[in-house]
Amino acid sequence: MQFVKMLKIRVILDKRNKRNIIILISIKVRGSLKNFVTFADVALAKAKKGMSVNMEFFDSHAHLDDEKFDIDREEVITKIYNSGITKFVSCGYSLEGSKKAVELSRKYDFVYSTVGISPNDLSTNWEDDVEKVSKFLEDKSNKIVAVGEIGLDYHYDTDKNWQKEAFIKQIEIANKYNLPIVIHTRDAVMDTLDILKQYPVKKRGVFHCCPFNRELIKEGLKLGFYISIAGPITFKNSKNAEEIAKLIPLDKMLIETDSPYLAPEPVRGTRNDPRNVKYIAKKIADFRNEDVDVIAQSTYENAKRIFGID
Repeated sequence: MQFVKMLKIRVILDKRNKRNIIILISIKVRGSLKNFVTFADVALAKAKKGMSVNMEFFDSHAHLDDEKFDIDREEVITKIYNSGITKFVSCGYSLEGSKKAVELSRKYDFVYSTVGISPNDLSTNWEDDVEKVSKFLEDKSNKIVAVGEIGLDYHYDTDKNWQKEAFIKQIEIANKYNLPIVIHTRDAVMDTLDILKQYPVKKRGVFHCCPFNRELIKEGLKLGFYISIAGPITFKNSKNAEEIAKLIPLDKMLIETDSPYLAPEPVRGTRNDPRNVKYIAKKIADFRNEDVDVIAQSTYENAKRIFGID
């Protein structure tokens, strides 16, 4: 698939007529005219909203391999890129999910992948699954940027000993391949932190869709991890949302959709996809009294840094 690679646009405000005039300075296009028109329309829409035309977003955690995208995956991915989400990570959570995430990252230049077995996807043969997942890491062309999502989840009935053993084993795999990890944790704050302290991760990693728990965030930051904020930051019933948005240093913050789940306001209840990461950035910007451009650029660079992307 080919996309528009570069489009420089100058926005001039005609105060007398109260309108934005878009002037194309230089254009370098690879792909169809339709793609070019779509991108130009997006630029105009951004200008009208007072947003930077060149603003890009990085969705650090999505599941575009999910069956909910089976009917229109390619169309959605094209729309994602053309809307300004110029990078996203398709995250594995099971053996099959990891395989599909890798396939997506091989197919699209701007998509990266992670592989791992989440605590909610462990079975009696989890050791075999973890071993098979680790095989994906042997091929550098797979564009795998982390091991995950992995961690602990005590919300359901999955055996806690399995979870701890699988978490530790996958930390060891991440260290072997010199990769960061993507952590899923729920109702297991202390055990998660204890394992990270006992089994240090060389390249650190990310607390994905991080719970709004002050202790977890403070300790996670002390350990050198990044904190990723998802759709719940926009929910009206989210406790401590503003406090958490201000607590996380800008150089340790990521944003994500966790698509197709957890769609943010104002699209809550719909199928989520990476295009909605802009609503998360906007809410964080509002809480912190920052320009959304600052949040977009900082989280973009942070994601590139932790995932080792040029």
